[in-house]
Amino acid sequence: MTNAKPDVSAAFFRKMADAAAGETMPRFRQQGAVSNKLKSGFDPVTEADREAEKAIRAVIKARYPDHGILGEEFGAENSSSRNIWVIDPIDGTRSFISGLPLWGTLVGLTVDGDAVAGMMAQPFTGELFYANESGSHYEGPNGKRSLATRKTVALEDATLCTTTPALFLGGRRDAYNRLESAVRLPRYGTDCYAYAMVAAGHVDLVVEVGLQSYDIVALIPIIEKAGGMVTNWEGGPAENGGEIIAAATPELHEAALKVLHEK
Repeated sequence: MTNAKPDVSAAFFRKMADAAAGETMPRFRQQGAVSNKLKSGFDPVTEADREAEKAIRAVIKARYPDHGILGEEFGAENSSSRNIWVIDPIDGTRSFISGLPLWGTLVGLTVDGDAVAGMMAQPFTGELFYANESGSHYEGPNGKRSLATRKTVALEDATLCTTTPALFLGGRRDAYNRLESAVRLPRYGTDCYAYAMVAAGHVDLVVEVGLQSYDIVALIPIIEKAGGMVTNWEGGPAENGGEIIAAATPELHEAALKVLHEK
């Protein structure tokens, strides 16, 4: 299938999600089943992370052996391919090891560096958020539906999420504090689930720093195809990670960037 157009159907996303869930779910909320290994500082890597990424890679390689893969746990291969699958087997590892269901499996596809499709799967809640050529979609306990962002345009009406304000250092902390002071409701610790909630119309803004490409690639098309915007803090492409802002509307995105860059 060297020249085949990549399959970004719900069925293929579900196949990858199920493969990952086969490794994550037996270890979630199972005391003693999670092995923590410190990379640097407190950056827990679980056995579930590693085995889930292996499972996802196996699904991709079986279908597209010539495609590239970039994963959090095992790095890059076939990186010269136009088609790169970007994997974070468990985004929100701290939630995972704490028994909190605010984690998810991320798989995104870039073509020539642009994020064109992606999924966020949360197997404990039985939810799949995904985006492809047909738009942004949800499958879960309440059935299937198309996703659409909330039409919030004013910061004072917005709900804002970030992992923790402690990640913002120096002037970036001042910028974040200004933005948090301008919104209606801030929430912390939601990782990839916050981005899914932007696409679903429940959250309006996510602002973070220090992201890697595997933290964000899958989520870009889910939000953008639902009507939102995802960029870096300079308004440029977000595929390479770094300082990220996701917004429900272009107007809200512009307003948030203005506050972040106030002198």
